[in-house]
Amino acid sequence: MSLLEARGVTHSFGGLRAVDRFSLTVEAGELVGIIGPNGAGKSTVFNLITGVYRATEGSIMFDGRELVGRSPHRITGMGIARTFQNIRLFRDLTVIDNVRIAHYADAHYTPFEAVLHAGRYHAEEDRIIGRSRELLAAFGLDSLAGELARNLPYGQQRRLEIARALATGPRLLLLDEPAAGMNQNEIGKLMDFIRWVRGEYSLTILLIEHQMKLVMGICERITVLDFGATIAEGVPEQIRTDRRVLEAYLGEEDAV
Repeated sequence: MSLLEARGVTHSFGGLRAVDRFSLTVEAGELVGIIGPNGAGKSTVFNLITGVYRATEGSIMFDGRELVGRSPHRITGMGIARTFQNIRLFRDLTVIDNVRIAHYADAHYTPFEAVLHAGRYHAEEDRIIGRSRELLAAFGLDSLAGELARNLPYGQQRRLEIARALATGPRLLLLDEPAAGMNQNEIGKLMDFIRWVRGEYSLTILLIEHQMKLVMGICERITVLDFGATIAEGVPEQIRTDRRVLEAYLGEEDAV
């Protein structure tokens, strides 16, 4: 059984089909990419998987359980986390507080205990802070724990966003254009970082990306979307020379 399986997923905005009969399987431990021109429906697929949108038709199964109809926080609790194309940190909170927040769905104290700082509150807070510091240390951000997130350089903000996602304890990590805004040297470092994250945390990774250096360099399989429909899928070598992919990106005349 695949870890993630989408079958015939369709989603429309009014009369526009943003995703059209999309299907995808991702096995545990894989690193799979979704690519396509702007407006192809890539981010909509992520929003459907994570419950931001509800599929008009089709099924999305995660570890044998249906995702369609579940709320985003329930899906997160099942073991799916994501980042965003535009970094969505709590910019006016500290680095460590950005990570702490992600742990609170698993906090083992009641609102009453939190208000009174009684019962399990202190032990749980110590556990959450300890886990947050461990993640920051692993990501090379421990020395910046007290810094406001908005003061971090762009690359460190990306690391923090991934650290916060991992604080939820996912099995599947969705990365939405992690290389956006990076130069070629930074992209090379990001590739190594994504490989390290997958191995260190035993993750399955599904990513959306426009930077072909990254996609072709780390993805084991690639699915290509255009106007919401899948036009190609395969290993990087197949995708690189696929005529339909070249036409979608370059236009038919340039692809000849």
